[in-house]
Amino acid sequence: MKRIFTVLLLTGFVLSTLFVSCKKEETGTIKIGAIFAVTGGASFLGAPEAKTAEMVVEGINANGGVNGMQIELIIKDSAANPEKAISFAKQLIEEDQVLAIIGPSTSGETMQIKDICESYKVPLVAAGAAEAIVDPVASYVFKTPQKDSYVAKWIFTTMKSMGIKRIGVVAANTGFGNAGKGQLEKYASDFGIEIAIAETYDKAATDLTALLTKLKAQNVDAVVNWSIVPAQSIVPKNMKQLGMEVPLFQSHGFGNIKYVEAAGEAAEGIIFPAGRLLVAEKLADGHPQKENLVAYKTAYEAKYGEDVSTFGGHAYDAVMLVIEAIKSADSLERKEIRDALEAISGFPGTGGVFSFSASDHNGLGMDSLEMLTVMNGQFDFLQ
Repeated sequence: MKRIFTVLLLTGFVLSTLFVSCKKEETGTIKIGAIFAVTGGASFLGAPEAKTAEMVVEGINANGGVNGMQIELIIKDSAANPEKAISFAKQLIEEDQVLAIIGPSTSGETMQIKDICESYKVPLVAAGAAEAIVDPVASYVFKTPQKDSYVAKWIFTTMKSMGIKRIGVVAANTGFGNAGKGQLEKYASDFGIEIAIAETYDKAATDLTALLTKLKAQNVDAVVNWSIVPAQSIVPKNMKQLGMEVPLFQSHGFGNIKYVEAAGEAAEGIIFPAGRLLVAEKLADGHPQKENLVAYKTAYEAKYGEDVSTFGGHAYDAVMLVIEAIKSADSLERKEIRDALEAISGFPGTGGVFSFSASDHNGLGMDSLEMLTVMNGQFDFLQ
């Protein structure tokens, strides 16, 4: 039995991982690969993920590594390009001989490399959010963001409580956007919600006025946008310009304050489900996640001088889950790491408390999400 106690020491911004282990310490280096969109259109996701992973590994190595071994983190910048992600995945597996891979940042990239990791029998702990990454379950593929079906259900539950019955849906034509649109269409009727119109748009679109004009003509009670940048900021601005005063709901992909800053005043009142990292300090004392969330948030913001995001949290969870598997595995074989990942239960992360199983490689429940809103330019609980 092992218990892990994660403590963030702010002196020198060092992350220290303390644990009790009865395993004999080994020597050498453990290679972990990472594929993140550090640059490009999805850099709001990938850059904080890469920074977080580097900070975590740096802290672990500074405090003796894992079972006496240092972690070598090999990060590849895919720029959210699926072809680059495929090439990097093969390179990490075949040339670098990594024990596991964390990332990629986006669902589209992840869907392109999941079969590669499965065929090579290399554990993949993805930061992409689409439920299709782990449904159906692939033996070697896990993910840290909450399921998009849970997000859709939270949105509809909130809409029902607000008396919203008729909505318009817009989504980016990406793996993430199409998956989310599918979940919204699948569950709307269960909550008495009518989707009057559902449209997709190019992920690089810079003006969605024409599309939103179609929604306005349908007299919808609310709008749901499912995307990442740049549309998450464009949709609210275009809605404001069109005089659309209905509520705007976004997906859990909205969890970066930079999106709020880019949208300006138009971001006020946006509603979206997310994990608790964005409101860590506002959690009640004694909440099982609060200590870890505040510690990670404080260390990240002190080290990098920028606000924490849920995306960095996805990478934090991915790294720590792989580390936990390494600590508990019988040997440093990829299959042993896979088995150890699947056996993790009650592990506190930024996205929630993870409990994997043979039938669940996401390991989070609906209770991992909160409904948040933008109030005075900041994230807060929806009242």
